[in-house]
Amino acid sequence: MTSTCQQNEARRLDALHKLNLLDTPPSEAFDRITRTAANLFQLPIAAVSLTDSDRQWFKSRVGVGHDSIPRMRAPCGQVADSSEVLVLPDLREDDYYRDSLLAASGIRYYAGAPLITTDGHCLGAICVLGTEPRATTEQELAALRDLAGMVMAQIELQHALGRIDAISGLPNRHQFIEDFQDLQLDTAAGEQGLAVLINLATPEQLVHATRAMQSSYLDELVTDAARWLRNTIGPGRRIYHVATAQFMLMSPPGATLEGWLPLVETKMREALAVARSCHVATPSAGVVAFEIGHTDSLAVLRKAQSAAHDAIDSPTHVAVYSQQEDAMYQRRFRLLNDFVTALKSHDQLRLVYQPRIDVASNRCIGAEALLRWNHPELGVIGPAEFIPVIERSGLAQAVTAWVLETALRQQWEWRAAGLAVQVSVNVSPVNLIEPGFAGSVADALARHRLPANCLELEITESAIMEQPAKAHATLAAIAALGVGLAIDDFGTGYSSLAYLQKMPADVVKIDQSFVRELENDVRRQALVRAMITLSQDLGHRVVAEGVENSAVLDFLRRAGCEEVQGYLFAAPLEAQAFANYSCPISTRALRVPKLTLSPRTTAVLPL
Repeated sequence: MTSTCQQNEARRLDALHKLNLLDTPPSEAFDRITRTAANLFQLPIAAVSLTDSDRQWFKSRVGVGHDSIPRMRAPCGQVADSSEVLVLPDLREDDYYRDSLLAASGIRYYAGAPLITTDGHCLGAICVLGTEPRATTEQELAALRDLAGMVMAQIELQHALGRIDAISGLPNRHQFIEDFQDLQLDTAAGEQGLAVLINLATPEQLVHATRAMQSSYLDELVTDAARWLRNTIGPGRRIYHVATAQFMLMSPPGATLEGWLPLVETKMREALAVARSCHVATPSAGVVAFEIGHTDSLAVLRKAQSAAHDAIDSPTHVAVYSQQEDAMYQRRFRLLNDFVTALKSHDQLRLVYQPRIDVASNRCIGAEALLRWNHPELGVIGPAEFIPVIERSGLAQAVTAWVLETALRQQWEWRAAGLAVQVSVNVSPVNLIEPGFAGSVADALARHRLPANCLELEITESAIMEQPAKAHATLAAIAALGVGLAIDDFGTGYSSLAYLQKMPADVVKIDQSFVRELENDVRRQALVRAMITLSQDLGHRVVAEGVENSAVLDFLRRAGCEEVQGYLFAAPLEAQAFANYSCPISTRALRVPKLTLSPRTTAVLPL
């Protein structure tokens, strides 16, 4: 609770400071409202009081000689904390305020109404004070609230919180919020409303266009879209420019989703034709239904944006908000945020180890280590769910570093116990273009006092293709260290032959999607047999993943595959359980005394 209060206070202060109101000169516009408040209540003191972190600063004041007082035990501070009207008929009769600075200076009466932004942050209060106790009528309180609304309107007017976007000429996000609030008041509660958000281009298109074209490109896209929307929608309907390349409009009264959706889809077909002929852009539209009187404007905007993002991959480029899809997105967002904490914890992440089997001898010659996450509230999160989320974020480098550190620490412990193992860590695409990545690998090996040949890095074909020149330079530097390289998920990329002959790789791992149910698929058997032959002709050792039955194993043995792994042999094991697993020394064992495990243990983050 304390943490939440601190976050809310930080956001409130940020909203206040962004307005640049504190310590500014007096303004007649505010003074006029303050004088009106004093005259209305027939009191000698009134002020527009803004609540800073440690003080109450008066933007406008009547009957006050100083421009600020300490926030501690100041009633306006309580108004800022609660966002509610506060009335103190007699400060001397109030247990909390009787010893305050105000009471000591002779103030007996206080009434204050909150100054609240459109985003819900309370900046402070408009207040009236008197030297005698008094009662307050409901009419006076209503008038004080109205005066608070006038102060906020003046703040917005004076600090560029305008209502029209300069480029599109359309009402902006602030106007949408205000009009939505009016809709809630003017329409019968419980009726259905519909909103549609039009996204002019995909995020990737906007990034590429602004990098490759003139800076005026986006302005032209917005201007053309606004003109087309005005002509298409016609007079009498408001269109809102709610984000850089996003527009929002509301349905006419009485519209239903069944009747309005086909119209939106028709207009989107026209928009797509226009956009593709004039701009490198693919617009999409998200439609959301809401209940008038029971829905927040920002919630409608967020849901419409979520639906518009889903619409990018829709055949019609129109999508209706799905609570299920939204829940999945919010879960992914939570997992991404919570994973930051997981990386710093000591009990959420761990590596487990799945045996790798030598086909010729049927013996365990190593293991693949897999990342596991046990969330403190959500429980076990499968890697198929959290790894793709991390891979698309800025956490991929930190995750690789964690896995590398953990795998090398485990390897050192095994070697200290007489087990010599080789650790293989899967790296993400960002690692291959990361400056100094090879150096960080060398530092990790030195820190754990391990030789370079005990480590192998696994790289996917798609990772190499993102920035081939930088990736190859990084791989060459890693190979120069003496660290092994493996091509992971072979066959799922799009440049296998070109890069197989160039990469200094020792191992090729055939993806499990080619191996499962292999025994009943003649075409797949021919493909896997060709993969094995090609890889071996280029000097690579071949590992087949996902072996789950003896028929598949028999085929791979006949095809000449050297290693396999899968549930036919064992599920992933905890570190100690794997150490107890029978792993006789293979012909590839490292020259280390007292070996009871063969050298190939693979630690893989399946990115």
